[in-house]
Amino acid sequence: MVLLDPDDRILLLHGFEPADPAESWWFTPGGGLEGEETREEAALRELAEETGITEVALGPLLWTRTCSFPFDGRRWDQDEWYFLARTAQTVTDQKGLTELELRSVAGLRWWTSAELLATRETVYPTRLAGLLRTLLDEGPPSVPLVLASEIV
Repeated sequence: MVLLDPDDRILLLHGFEPADPAESWWFTPGGGLEGEETREEAALRELAEETGITEVALGPLLWTRTCSFPFDGRRWDQDEWYFLARTAQTVTDQKGLTELELRSVAGLRWWTSAELLATRETVYPTRLAGLLRTLLDEGPPSVPLVLASEIV
């Protein structure tokens, strides 16, 4: 999910490899589907679990991508859908993290577009800084963009 606050800052979580905490990155909130829920329902549930933010206006689907990466001793293959969402609720609470998330999430923070463009830290998806700048300048795409697959 691309969650923006009233100042157009994006919320990112700071993750790390449980076996090697020095290997870290920033990523957008989100996660897998549970049961028969829709992608929109999953996005809102995951956001609430990972951040405590529940006051959200869910917008359009912006981007999709597939990715594959090693994490916590196994390979993860994901089909990701990035929805635009807005909130005025900037206070976060990570009490809903899963056991795996507790072992691999170091916190979260709100980023300005300028901070994201300037950072040398790893951010996923890797083109997020440019995608966010385009989103803020031009608005959501008329048709969701299919981002290049990422295989790490």
